[in-house]
Order: sequence, then structure tokens, then C-alpha cells
Amino acid sequence: MTRNRHRRSACTYALVLAALAGAGTANAQDPGAVERGRDTFEYMCAPCHGDGPGDDGRAMLPGTDALRLKYRGALPALLTERSDLTYESIRMFVRQGIFSMPPFRPTELTDDEIRDIAAYIADSSGRSADES
Repeated sequence: MTRNRHRRSACTYALVLAALAGAGTANAQDPGAVERGRDTFEYMCAPCHGDGPGDDGRAMLPGTDALRLKYRGALPALLTERSDLTYESIRMFVRQGIFSMPPFRPTELTDDEIRDIAAYIADSSGRSADES
């Protein structure tokens, strides 16, 4: 059982690395993509990954706090400040889930909605959605 858990962890880690290093971008050709992405992010993602009521404005939301602990300042804990997240990486995390984040089915969050979220995150971080 331990061997399978380590193998599963190694596979998850490999998927994360591949998604972060992989090519692909959010497509914000639709002028409403950023606005739709903001609305979807606020509804679906911000309850765990938004600003929270803690002393630093983020400490109390579980997703943001988990990323703050994981990255220890090497990357921003707040997803809207991340310039390295592509549509493919966001889609992988959404579909596969990671650690305490559950996976989301296409009936819960469509690929088009994930594209819009990626466009919003790219816009929020100051990165063009066409950059890798």
C-alpha cells in the first residue's frame, strides 16, 4: 500500500510538473473572457483561493493558505497573482484535483469556463493570456 501511495504521489508530481512546464495558453480572444473568468473564479474558486479575513488578508482561506505554506514565498499564494498558470495547468488541477482540492467534473466546471478563468488569472497577474 505504501508503494502504491508513493507511486501515486510521483505520478501526481509528474503531472503537475508537466502541466507547469507544458506549452499552451489561455485564449482571451473573446473580449468577455476575462469578465466571465472573474465571475466564475469568484463563484467557484475564490471561496478557497481568494483573499481571506486573516491578518495578511489571505491566511484563513484553505486553498490560499495551503499554497502559502507550500511555496513559502517562492510563488504567490493568491492565484490571481500567479503569472505561471496556463489553461492546461489550471485544467489539470481542476480535473485531477491535488492534495485537499477535489477534482471538478465537466458538468461542474466546463473547459470553456476554465479557459475564461485562465484568461482572468493571466489578466490579473499582468501577463498576456497569449504568453506561455
